[in-house]
Amino acid sequence: MFEQTFKNIDDILHKDAGCGSELDYVEQTSWILFLKYLDDLEKDKKTAALLAGKTYTDIISPEYKWEIWAAPKNGNGKIDHHKALTGDDLRDFVNIKLFPYLQKFRMDSTNADTIEYKIGEIFTELKNRLQSGYNLREVINLIDELRFRTHAEKHEMSHLYEAKIKNMGNAGRNGGEYYTPRPLIKTIVRVVAPRIGDRIYDGAVGSAGFLVEAFDYLKSSKILTTSEMETLQKKTFYGKEKKSLAYIIGIMNMILHGIEAPNIIHTNTLSENITDIQEKDRYDVVLANPPFGGKERAEVQQNFPIKTGETAFLFLQHFIKILRAGGRAGVVIKNTFLSNTDNASISLRKLLLESCNLHTVLDLPGGTFTGAGVKTVVLFFEKGTPTRNIWFYQMNLDRNLGKTNPLNEDDLAEFVKLQKTKGESENSWSLNIGNIDNTIFDLSIKNPNRKDEAALRDPLEILDEIKSLDEESAEILSVIKELL
Repeated sequence: MFEQTFKNIDDILHKDAGCGSELDYVEQTSWILFLKYLDDLEKDKKTAALLAGKTYTDIISPEYKWEIWAAPKNGNGKIDHHKALTGDDLRDFVNIKLFPYLQKFRMDSTNADTIEYKIGEIFTELKNRLQSGYNLREVINLIDELRFRTHAEKHEMSHLYEAKIKNMGNAGRNGGEYYTPRPLIKTIVRVVAPRIGDRIYDGAVGSAGFLVEAFDYLKSSKILTTSEMETLQKKTFYGKEKKSLAYIIGIMNMILHGIEAPNIIHTNTLSENITDIQEKDRYDVVLANPPFGGKERAEVQQNFPIKTGETAFLFLQHFIKILRAGGRAGVVIKNTFLSNTDNASISLRKLLLESCNLHTVLDLPGGTFTGAGVKTVVLFFEKGTPTRNIWFYQMNLDRNLGKTNPLNEDDLAEFVKLQKTKGESENSWSLNIGNIDNTIFDLSIKNPNRKDEAALRDPLEILDEIKSLDEESAEILSVIKELL
């Protein structure tokens, strides 16, 4: 039922002049879903308080409750169309009254960790894009039929929401930055192996895929006590996200997975000077797939000791700094990080190898990220001791990955099995750091166990290095011009 409802909602949004893409569909579905979820949450909390003999204070004022403006019911439990707003009346109520009311929650809330603050944050960051109040009424009627009361309902809803995020990632434009293949995320989480009590962080949180998978991993790791569940809810998962839509989707995704008030902050992580990070700011685990290919401005680069315009390289510096001693990380990055010869890349590899134990590198095949032509690797490292040996695993598949043939968990099974013992195979080998050139710290080591492998570099890798060298040359020329 849920799946058909989502399809019907997309059909309605598709014909509305205010919604032009899959990104808009997810955004508009999200804010209406959120208000329906909030209504069910309040009913559950009120019932729980009543059973415990306590008084429950409503979050939402009576006139803005779902059953008043969105879905007033008649005696048969059906929507009362004589009372329910529609057309221009509904659109104007939402735009002129409802959104401004909900936006005030951010100013009125004293604690950013509360559901009240999240309500204010979400409705400050988006707007109703539906231009037709009649289309809005149809969408509301469909969402009113959805239920978030039981664990099974929430579980099904969370999976469908993930499917919508995946579709958005396949939709082109910037959608791909919201979606990291879930089999890859699950594998990264399994290798990093977070524990209850760890503080887990993603500074480029996107749709919060890493945090929800870590939540599911920890929740199913054992039978949790009430105290442990409270720790998971309030003191475990932390994230930052720059873009409004991704922020909203990330919040909604975590809520649907069972985290009521996610600790996600809407901010540009890279605008923070990493020298300001103190011990109290640090985390036990970092899980992330930071955006790459960006060109950060000079003022952003000033926040980092290693100056570079490459977004992912700045994020990697941030992650190293924000990990506590003994903290573990799994970070996706372009494979050119291993070999680029520009000053920033060399300095960053040196920093990583000297301040952390880079114990594992997973080399992913092209096509892992739908719509992105770049090849990537996953860096697994632990902060506090220098790297002595690196275990490499090169994923070689007998098929090409793509939208209709995505990465699956079976593809990663051998990696997970061998990684535990750092075993040698046709696809895996170890590197002693003493054997690399300690002037450039090149880590793009050819697999010695695959005899059939051609000694040719990936064309994309070569082009990327040429681009980096061109940029470095341009910077040198500009300095020379200033001196002349």
